[in-house]
Amino acid sequence: MRVLALLLLITACQRDETLTAYGAEGTWRLTHMNDQAFTATATISFSADGQVQGAAPCNTYGAQQTAPYPWFTLGPIRATKRACADLTAEQDYFAALIKMTLVEVSGDVLILSNDEDETLQFKKQRDG
Repeated sequence: MRVLALLLLITACQRDETLTAYGAEGTWRLTHMNDQAFTATATISFSADGQVQGAAPCNTYGAQQTAPYPWFTLGPIRATKRACADLTAEQDYFAALIKMTLVEVSGDVLILSNDEDETLQFKKQRDG
């Protein structure tokens, strides 16, 4: 009985360190890459189980985010294989996304960054 009580206490004390617990739920649209306006369209969404999905300029994609907030560790990106006029922008986005190591959520702004001062800035999309 003591073991069960201890397990319940430990579980109750564990804090939810997922991105969604810190306000990252929903869909975010990329607005800036390294302080430059991103003119193509890219989105990212996070789920409570660590799944990341989105739409890059040409393809949809998914990956797994395993680090607790505020760290960001993205697993391999799985994407569809369509070509389009914005394929270079998509390749730049994926190359930057995989290098991000920190995440910050502040209201309707989400910023991914790394130690090289590279950033991806997203704005929360509103439904409707």
